[in-house]
Amino acid sequence: MRTIRIGTRDSQLAMWQAKWVKTQLHLLYPNLEFKLVPIKTKGDKIMDVPLSKIGDKGLFTKELEQGLLSHELDMAVHSLKDMPTLLPSGLTISSYCQREEPRDVFLSKNGIPLEELPAGAIIGTSSLRRKSQLKHYRPDFDFMDLRGNLQTRWKKLTESNMDGIVLAAAGVKRLGWEDRITQILSENLMLSAVGQGSIAIEIVAQRTDIQELLSQLNHLETEQAVRAERALMRQLEGGCQVPIGALAQVVKGQIILRGMVASLDGVRLIKAEAVGTDPEAVGSELANRLVELGAAEILAEIR
Repeated sequence: MRTIRIGTRDSQLAMWQAKWVKTQLHLLYPNLEFKLVPIKTKGDKIMDVPLSKIGDKGLFTKELEQGLLSHELDMAVHSLKDMPTLLPSGLTISSYCQREEPRDVFLSKNGIPLEELPAGAIIGTSSLRRKSQLKHYRPDFDFMDLRGNLQTRWKKLTESNMDGIVLAAAGVKRLGWEDRITQILSENLMLSAVGQGSIAIEIVAQRTDIQELLSQLNHLETEQAVRAERALMRQLEGGCQVPIGALAQVVKGQIILRGMVASLDGVRLIKAEAVGTDPEAVGSELANRLVELGAAEILAEIR
């Protein structure tokens, strides 16, 4: 029996995602064997430094991509938000799986929502995107850097003087932690990370055999939405080091893309939206609009 090797990070959430993909494939192809290959990435090994200080987005993907290029893996399962907008030569995203809730959630220590927290409340997050939007909303908040898997972050919340932490809703839901959510943050307050909530499956572009296996896992509306978000990010050249948020929705065949660029102190926050049917064109149009509104100056200062 032929064995298909599925690469994944070894965190609990990444393993959940890879197991989900494996289960779907097993249901579709019961006569094939699917094997998970857990790999530790650079981003998993460096846990005491904010991502914005380490470098680019390839922190959670590079080792898996090397496995694909050396043919040790047949496919790699990623959280799409971890993937750089430019992939290594020879690799492609084969499937964008149906998106889970794309927004962020607030997990409060005492069940108190953001708007009711006292002045000087401490929020745990290392994300520049989250920090800048929260500073814009409540300049009185203080922040504590927070890295690690979801279990580690929850433990830090319970054992520290933090008032709450901000996480991606998708991961919290996938681990069955809905009861820990104090509130889902509306996109008016907090625009998501590009691609947040979608599982992406990466393969060697020439592997048409694997592409065929995965074709049924691709969700077209998710693909259109996240491609628009990634096109916006690519044009603005954003990685972990810049506060860029985006969320696209497909409504009656139209892609509605909202985007945000903010200064690190949250004082300047620029938002705009674009609508269309071609993901790359919509992303590009919104990037140009944000630049016209002053995004280029903000990004130049941060870089």
